[in-house]
Amino acid sequence: NQLWVEGRYQVTHGARQCLTVTILTNCICNNFNSPRSFSLTTTTLTPQQRQQQPPFRLSVLSFSSTSSVMDSRLVQNLYPLHRCKTIHLVRHAQGIHNVEGEKDHNAYLSEELFDAHLTPLGWKQVDNLRKHVHTYGLSKKIELVITSPLLRTMQTAVGVFGGEGYMDGIDKPPLMVANTGNSSHPAISSLNCPTFVAVEFCREHLGVHPCDRRKSISEYKPLFPAIDFSLIESDADILWKPDVREKNEEVAARGMKFLNWLWTRKEKEIAVVTHSGFLIHTLSAFGDDCHPSIKTEICKPFNNCELRSVVVVDRGMIGPDSSTTNYPGKIPSGPDHPSDDAKEKHPVDSVVPT
Repeated sequence: NQLWVEGRYQVTHGARQCLTVTILTNCICNNFNSPRSFSLTTTTLTPQQRQQQPPFRLSVLSFSSTSSVMDSRLVQNLYPLHRCKTIHLVRHAQGIHNVEGEKDHNAYLSEELFDAHLTPLGWKQVDNLRKHVHTYGLSKKIELVITSPLLRTMQTAVGVFGGEGYMDGIDKPPLMVANTGNSSHPAISSLNCPTFVAVEFCREHLGVHPCDRRKSISEYKPLFPAIDFSLIESDADILWKPDVREKNEEVAARGMKFLNWLWTRKEKEIAVVTHSGFLIHTLSAFGDDCHPSIKTEICKPFNNCELRSVVVVDRGMIGPDSSTTNYPGKIPSGPDHPSDDAKEKHPVDSVVPT
């Protein structure tokens, strides 16, 4: 592991000198988080060079410490509640492409898997996850469901987080009409449900594989009448290219844009139904400042129809400033000096011996 130390340096004498740097770090994965001394080899610069030298980064490859015990006071962090969101990440249930791709990886190139739908086993996985979110009360907490605009993710999203069976005569449109996507599944109601929004940012790897190409939005709308497609700019799928597969780092960058976008939403508890590749590459950017087991927990691959809940913290003031739970106090107003302040402002007179 490497620890990066940032700052400006100055060498006063000697062709090669040993510079001692004392820092405070919270790099828990390296098993230390109190002041440590590091020996770094530096090279002299002329005064003119020192003036021109920009801020630098030093890579520390080894360290010594008088204590190997982690300081528990620095293991946890505390953040204002309104700077946090709870995100329930869900990978779609089993699709026909998962079955065929496991038999032969070249099957992912088949047009027969275009916009892959769920298998009968996939729908059983959806039913079981639905039971889980109801048993543990998640269905009552989630305020918004974000779904990738592909058939398998939308089927999973409405099946898990949607209402009960839809009946004709209800004045609200269904989330999904009956038999959508070569299924025999009944229609799904939108009554007493959170808002469902389709977002392109959380799609699977773009390009080459027909299973990751979506239908037109005009084709989806009659199938999923209560899903909001207004954030998708193009009716046709102009993002998917037949001969260019999106790079892993491009998927990760798109994932970070997606998370930043989530902070523009007012909802605090959000479900995101997406894809394995998108989740793996997006989450790989997190957990480096944690214990290795937590990094592993965050970044391990998702199973079909797996749900994993995480808390995302806004440390960059991206989201709104207001809190719905904080209370300013001092209503009505009155003196409220803490006892320590009172002691400083009104010291006890010293006793003069008689």
